[in-house]
This record gives sequence, C-alpha cells and structure tokens, in this order.
Amino acid sequence: MVNLRKIFPICCALLGSDAWQGILDVAEDGVKPADFPVILSKAGGPEISPYLPGLARLELANYEANTSNSSVVESDALALNPTLQVIPVEWKNLVPLLTRYKSRDLEKVKPGEEFILVWRDPASGIVNTQTAENSDLLAIKLVVEGLDPADVARSAQVPVGRIDAIMREAIWKGLILSPPSLLRREAAIADLAPDESYASAEVFTLQWHLTQKCDLHCRHCYDRSNRGSFPPGRALELLDELRSFCLSRFVRGQVSFSGGNPLMYPKFLDLYRAAAERDLMIAILGNATDRATIDQILEIQVPVYYQVSLEGLEAHNDEIRGKGNYRRTIEFLQTLTDMAVPNMVMLTLTSQNINQVIPLASELEGITGGLTFNRLALFGEGAALELPTPGEYRGFLEKFVVALKDHSVLSLKDSLLNTVFERDDSGLFGGCAGYGCGAAFNFISILSDGEVHACRKFPSPIGNIITDSLESIYDSQAAGRYRSGSTSCSGCRLNAVCRGCPAVTASLGLDPFSDKDPFCFRDERSS
Repeated sequence: MVNLRKIFPICCALLGSDAWQGILDVAEDGVKPADFPVILSKAGGPEISPYLPGLARLELANYEANTSNSSVVESDALALNPTLQVIPVEWKNLVPLLTRYKSRDLEKVKPGEEFILVWRDPASGIVNTQTAENSDLLAIKLVVEGLDPADVARSAQVPVGRIDAIMREAIWKGLILSPPSLLRREAAIADLAPDESYASAEVFTLQWHLTQKCDLHCRHCYDRSNRGSFPPGRALELLDELRSFCLSRFVRGQVSFSGGNPLMYPKFLDLYRAAAERDLMIAILGNATDRATIDQILEIQVPVYYQVSLEGLEAHNDEIRGKGNYRRTIEFLQTLTDMAVPNMVMLTLTSQNINQVIPLASELEGITGGLTFNRLALFGEGAALELPTPGEYRGFLEKFVVALKDHSVLSLKDSLLNTVFERDDSGLFGGCAGYGCGAAFNFISILSDGEVHACRKFPSPIGNIITDSLESIYDSQAAGRYRSGSTSCSGCRLNAVCRGCPAVTASLGLDPFSDKDPFCFRDERSS
C-alpha cells in the first residue's frame, strides 16, 4: 500500500495526527493518492482548512513529477515538457507551504484563483513548483494550440520579439522543450571536439556592415572601397529573415552592427530598435561617440557589448588611427563602463605593435571589460603593413598566456592560443568564434552593398543578400566550403576549436581550403 504520509507530508502536518487518521478511517480501504484531494474536499470539520484540498493536489503533483517515468524524446519542433502539470487552485500563496508552513506563511493564504505549474527540469532533474505567470501560460498555449507568434503579436499589438522572448524564457525554465541547435559541425569534426559543447552553436550572428562611411581613416583598413550604404528597404526584411532563420535552427540570433562607423548609417537608431523588437541580441562594432547617443541606445536595449579598436599604446595607436584617437577612445571606454555598458577593445596584431599588447592591457585594467586581438590580414590598405614572423608570433603567444594570470582584462580570441593550452594541458577554449573559425558556421558578414562573405577579414564571397535570401546563402555550396575549413586541418584534435585563421592564410597567398595557417606551430606528432 502506498504510504500517503510520504506523498502528503505537509497536509498531514497541518491536519495533525488525530484528524489525519480520522479522515483515513472513514475513507474506504486502500486509498489511492489521486483520491486523497477529493476525500479532503468532501470531509468536513474545523480542523480541515478549506485550502487543504488544493495543497494536496500540489503535493500529489510533486510526487508524480518526482516518480514519473516520462523521458524527454527529441522532436523536430517545440513541445511541452511531458512532466508539466498546470493545476488550477482557488487559493493564493499555497506554493510556499510546500517548503515551510510557519504561521506567517499560513496567514498569507487567501481566497483567489491561481494556476500552479509543477514540472521536472529536463537538465537537472529537479522538480519545480511555481505560481504561473501570464507569460508562462501564453507560452504553453502557443505550443499546445500551434499558434504563430507573429499572429499573436499582431493581435496583442506588441512587437513579435516580445512573444519570442516569452517563448525563450519558457524554454529556459524547462516548461517548453526545444530541439537541439541545428547549427552543428559535420560528424567527422564533431567527433574530434574536445567537448561536445563545441560541436554545435547556440547563437548565430550577422556581422552587418551598414555603411562605408567612417570618421576615421586607419592605415590598416581592409576595405576603403566606394560602396553605398545598405538599402533601408531591405534592412527590415533582413532582420525578419534573421529571426526566422534562427527560430528554424533553434538558436538565438545576434546582429553586430559595424561599418565603417555604423552610427553614421542613416536612421541607425530606428534599425537598432527594429532589431530589439525582434528579440535579437545586438552588438556595436564602432568608434567612440558622445554620451547622449549612448543614452538613446540604452533607452532601446543594452547592447551585449560595444567594441572599439586600439592599435597599441598612444603614440602607435594615433599613428594608425589618427591624432587624439587614443585619448578619446580611453575616455569613451570609461564612460561606457561607468554607464554599465559591456565594452571591449579589439587590436589588430602587426609586427609593429606585437610588444605593446601586454603594456596596453596594464593601461586598460579597470577601464574596459576586455582586450583581445586578431592578426592582421594583408588586404586593403593593411597590405602595406607587416605581420610578425611565425617565430615572433609564437613567442608572443607564450607571453600572452603567462600574462593572463596578472591581467584580468586580457581576453581569448586567436584560435592558435589553443596550441599553447594543449601543450600545457591547461584546458582549451572555443577559439576565434567560440567554435574555432566560425566562418559561414555561426556567423556571416554582410557588406553595405549586400555582398555576403564568410568572414569580413578577407574576400570570401558566398552570395548577395539583396538578391538572395539568408537561408539560401547559408545553405549554399560556397558557404559549405568555408564551414568545412582547410583539408590540412582534417583529423587534428583541435579542429573544432581552432582551424587557424583562413584570412591570414589567404592574405599570404595560400589556399584557405587546403593549406594550413602558416603560423600554426602545433607538433604534427600530436595530431
């Protein structure tokens, strides 16, 4: 016989031993757990508080969720958690009684309708019991009735991103189950991943160069071509495509506005707002601006980060980026930090500034959230500059890894750092884009005239977004070649978190589809 005390311990404690036994004595032998709330509701007497039947239903639901044999079955669509129960009750504030029942908690129990959610978290296995919010019930309704979020948003006269965010929150809670990300490396590469998390991406990013207009003229700029600004009429369509693309692949969408200087794009704030209204994460890759502009941006949505560039210490930076740029940028970074806006600094590594990275980190401590670097790709005006030699670069990486211990501002990006981490057995990281080279995998770059490239750092055309859809470009054979990476990296244990930099490889006259990054110094015997 089932021990009802174990299933309904709070009800038993609140009733007291005599009342508890009296209820069981008048009931038929072999009371089933599902019958107990009904028995309570029919029993009378001053010792039986009117809210106890509702509390019993919650205890029963917790027991069933804990003992349920329901398993998560992968589906190709959103689905309800099979352990989820939506329980209507006629009393408010019952949930706290499940973990405590002091007098002050009992005093808060009042008549009033509520819906209580009970479910087992698919990841942790922990059973949760919470009062349902309207957003929870809406998410459940969307899945059960197969409603289109866009239709619901139009009916409620709210941005569709509001509905998408509600669904995302329900998935995070475990009320709704989502299929795994469809942005996965091919099996051969996934099998080589040092960690399963590197085999599939959870975020897809458009690096969107809105305009070529810029208030700077940097000596290492890789594209000063005369391209027009992105057509405004196509811009909103593209945001809708990005939203649909990410929903269909069960990933979060991000748009990283860049340029030129993206803030110089006509009606930039309108486009920024449109991205926010579609529940997209937004980053800005731009130059220093005034506080008033940042205030306007924050009124819409806090960016996931605001990235600016510095090329070394003040003298060298200003030689590359223009007189006074260093001071303006430092002041801007401090302003962003004071305003609690996530920010970071990107440096383009050359033979001239390779010894300035760590000293720059010392100057940036406490001012910005991160300093990282990309190696120079010898394209555009940057072809006039020089890369360090492979030997110099290897020595720099060794120093960089050591400096990580004393400089919290230093951040990881260049995938070849993994060759040092692997040798030292100190743990790997995700590489350049979180999955090694993410070109045409978890990001693509769109230029202001609509050209789409696998990576912005080098000519890697895969389509044109003015004439083609995002979906067709991503699924194209051209994009697939860049996703596959260099055949020289096939079989390498670090493939999923490295692959070198195809932009650097191409800029040195090599084939990024067959040649290895010439700066790679990984011991071939460890492949």
